[in-house]
Amino acid sequence: MRPLTASREGRPLIARRSVTPPAARHDPAPSRLSYRVTRLWLTPIFRKALHIGIPLFALLAAVTWYLSDEARITGLYDAAYEIRREVENRPEFRVNVLGIDGASGDVTEEVRAALAIDLPISSFDLDLEELRFRLEALPAVRTADLRIQSGGYLAVRIDERVPAALWLTHEGLSIVDDEGIFVAGFGTRELADPLPLIGGEGANLFVPEALRLVDASAPLGARVHGFVRMGERRWDVVLTNGTRILLPEVGARAALDRVLALNDVGEILARDVTAVDLRNPGRVTVRLSEEAMGELRRMRALAAQQSDGDRRG
Repeated sequence: MRPLTASREGRPLIARRSVTPPAARHDPAPSRLSYRVTRLWLTPIFRKALHIGIPLFALLAAVTWYLSDEARITGLYDAAYEIRREVENRPEFRVNVLGIDGASGDVTEEVRAALAIDLPISSFDLDLEELRFRLEALPAVRTADLRIQSGGYLAVRIDERVPAALWLTHEGLSIVDDEGIFVAGFGTRELADPLPLIGGEGANLFVPEALRLVDASAPLGARVHGFVRMGERRWDVVLTNGTRILLPEVGARAALDRVLALNDVGEILARDVTAVDLRNPGRVTVRLSEEAMGELRRMRALAAQQSDGDRRG
């Protein structure tokens, strides 16, 4: 065996150690990309976006894909409509009875025709506000109130315009209420009591004043034919015998009371007069008929002849 210190050529053999280069030191600091990702993950908005946004986006994408088929959309609409109709047609939501209060017989028929409801009907198919507007558009209805009560009862409460006077115009007779608002054409409504007659342009705008004159002329009874608005300023009271009482523009009722007092004393309205003029507050002017004027002239002539005869004698 050869010694370890010698080589084949006789030179001494020196044991060599393999030299390993030193390993690079590990840097504990994170990389730039790792740092940014970590910081981003620690952001609450980013975490919520991942936890909520991604599932929501996936859900929206799935819904969009599902609804992209027109047949599926039609099927969904049909299914929803059937479910809705089943709910609406349940007995507890159906209206079976219609009740109308506060209206006369004629107005009740007008209200039924205006509502045009085919019972039974689902309460979901009734637009109460639209029905109320439809009823209040009727001339004879002042206000209307509609409510669906338990037991499928539709209660309609009508505040009816009460006829107060007959208004005569060039177009004919109309029935108006105490505010002068048109109620119906004459002959289309049954009237419980006779109504006072007013005439003239704009007379309907002064119905309250005319009604006060009607009350004041009550002592004349059936002798009053009507009240005519003259020049849209004042009233004439027309009697059945053709006599007119010309009232002033201001203080008409007081002037009428004055005429009635004179009539109680001297019965001037029973005489052959055509007009009693009170337009001048300071005096009362009486206009006689042609026959009365002729008789008055004859009596004055006789009186004058008699006076001449007395002087000659």
